[in-house]
Amino acid sequence: MKVFSSSYTFDYSWEEVSTANWNKYCPWNDKSTHVIGVDTLSREVDPATGILRTERLITCNQSAPAWVVALLGGSNTSHVYETSYVSPAEKRVTMCSTNLTWSNILRVRETVIYQPDLTASSPGHERTQFTQDAKITALCGGWQKIRTKIEEASIERFSENARRGREGFEAVLEMSRRVFGEEKEREKAGMK
Repeated sequence: MKVFSSSYTFDYSWEEVSTANWNKYCPWNDKSTHVIGVDTLSREVDPATGILRTERLITCNQSAPAWVVALLGGSNTSHVYETSYVSPAEKRVTMCSTNLTWSNILRVRETVIYQPDLTASSPGHERTQFTQDAKITALCGGWQKIRTKIEEASIERFSENARRGREGFEAVLEMSRRVFGEEKEREKAGMK
């Protein structure tokens, strides 16, 4: 098993980040073009806790290393199952995802958390802490060298996608702030 961890502080409030999160894979994000579809499977609010639980299927199109395809077969389209929990009371978004494609060969379990960064925020300048952890396990029986190679290649790809995804989400956050700001100005001016 290989582990990937990262953290980052977004220069946006938790409200902005948790709202923009639903548009993370939109046309404003030119860094995550490998994501070709996001389908919401279910969405419900727990009446006792107020927590919004959402299940989504994320479809990606990206090539696997040629040696992996030659050895194991497969296609460039993959699917990821994501369950997210948004707790407005705790100001916390938790997203848990797992791969569906090649899950008999490779298991990827990712957890992402967005919550206010109280140490770096100040009145009028709120920031949001992002933490990401992924556990990648190749399930190749006794072939230790192959298992290690698959896990190393997967961690490398995951790391690159995580970096690009964070950059793309920054663009989504910037555009969201601008669009919501323009809408607020129109409302103030009574032009609506």
